[in-house]
Amino acid sequence: MKAQKKITAQRRRRGFRVHNRVRRDRKGRARLSIYRSNKHIYAQVIDDTSGRTLVSASTTEGKKPGGNCQAAAAVGQRVAERAIEAGIKEVTFDRGRFGYHGRVATLADAAREAGLSF
Repeated sequence: MKAQKKITAQRRRRGFRVHNRVRRDRKGRARLSIYRSNKHIYAQVIDDTSGRTLVSASTTEGKKPGGNCQAAAAVGQRVAERAIEAGIKEVTFDRGRFGYHGRVATLADAAREAGLSF
């Protein structure tokens, strides 16, 4: 039981560390926040000054569960298209406690290819 609490605390600290760095280096941009679970991946563009989610996309919108890189690329494409429609072209990427590889990196690359810059 103690080992699980230690792992949870480490994940929470890592998430706070990454989030604080993103907030410090934001330069007035909106934040593209990523969350991934075993079955799905979620992306939101958030305006931290007003505390509102501007656009979002996830794999739960489709009919199939999407826990793979192809689904992450589709989510990156969708969130970038929606953000550009809303007039947002520059964002800061917030990967949270997740490493920048696999599905997270695929989502980021797809969003960049669709026109978002970060």
